[in-house]
Amino acid sequence: MGVFGEGSGEALFTQKGPPRNFFKYLQAPTMKVAFGIENFSLYGGGAESYAVQLAQTLVSQGHEVHFFGHEWDGTPEPAIFHKIGCLPKVVPPFIRLMHFALAHRAAVAKYDFDVVVGFGNTLTMNVYQSHGGVHQQSTRKKIAAVRNPVVRFLKQLGVLFTPKHFARAWIESAAFRMNPRPIIVAISDMVRNDMAEHFNIRADEIRLMYNGIDVAKFSAAHEDSRSKTREELGFGPDAVLFLFMAYDLRKKGIQYLVEAAAKLRDWMGAGRFGVVVVGGLPSPALSRMVDRFRLKDTMAFVGSTREPERYYAACDVFVLPTFYDACSLVVFEAMAAGLPAITTASNGAAGIIVQGKNGMVIQQAQDTDKLVEAMRRFLDPEALKSASEAARQTASLFTREANHREMLEIFREATEKRLRHS
Repeated sequence: MGVFGEGSGEALFTQKGPPRNFFKYLQAPTMKVAFGIENFSLYGGGAESYAVQLAQTLVSQGHEVHFFGHEWDGTPEPAIFHKIGCLPKVVPPFIRLMHFALAHRAAVAKYDFDVVVGFGNTLTMNVYQSHGGVHQQSTRKKIAAVRNPVVRFLKQLGVLFTPKHFARAWIESAAFRMNPRPIIVAISDMVRNDMAEHFNIRADEIRLMYNGIDVAKFSAAHEDSRSKTREELGFGPDAVLFLFMAYDLRKKGIQYLVEAAAKLRDWMGAGRFGVVVVGGLPSPALSRMVDRFRLKDTMAFVGSTREPERYYAACDVFVLPTFYDACSLVVFEAMAAGLPAITTASNGAAGIIVQGKNGMVIQQAQDTDKLVEAMRRFLDPEALKSASEAARQTASLFTREANHREMLEIFREATEKRLRHS
């Protein structure tokens, strides 16, 4: 049916303005766009919420949007949902993965779409955008988060040499096996380089497009709530608060942040700073670690929230010593709120950080000495003030509107190529 397109050429957009030839599309015909992913939810993570947000923009401009998946939370209302049956959990995971990919291919084949968007779990697409990076690369780096070498080795055997792992890798590689190839979009420079290396294609054949955020939402001042939130957390007005935000604490490097906090406390003295952990709650082992390092008065575990902006406003520096993130949106959100960001080179969001100016990048989560160095830098009021302003300026370039404009341009290009190959 000719739903495939090929992607090559230079990037069409810079964050300083709309994409080339964008305005000629304002009166262009509407498109029929299909998204395929297991669950569609505005409150989901990664591709789940991104697809919904992008669909909201598409339907607001009169385009027809179809969702193919197991579940949908009903947003946006004009979207058309095609339910793909979910196999029972007693069925092995690799069979469930293959079932979804094959069922999606069969369902999409019944229609004539201009654009079919894949996120790494489908076999049919003419635009491909992975929000999880290259599966094999991300899996290996996440396994590295396991500190015990014996447990880490057993985890490697239990993850990397399973039917599920091979099924996911085979489905993910579909976009790179197609001829013509879909337009491939990487959400960070790190992911683009990983794709080029793993799938043996040139990096310039992959479009680079960082995700965007609602900059106004996170950059709005919340001075009225700042002091109240800090008081609730048990910190005074003068302490520099480091914010860690994630649900999977171990894979995001929490144990190394605890060690770094203990070193920094011993170096600078108690009361100079605090660490606020939002998202996941500590395991018994992590709680014992906090007690062992005598950090009960230094670290506050908040749990989950639907108001992250409240904690961005209350804190001063964002820190995420992650083992792997394709491109962590919380880094963008925090920087929009004026928090310089500290993260690792294994986070695609590190690509927007200028070392020492709007944040710091360390090479490995395990290097607690470098993490302490980075954190100590922002205990200086002048350095913190300068980095805070630079962080805001950087984040202001990565708006959701800019991202959606560029995706619209890519969808138009995919539509034109589909017509040429039909």
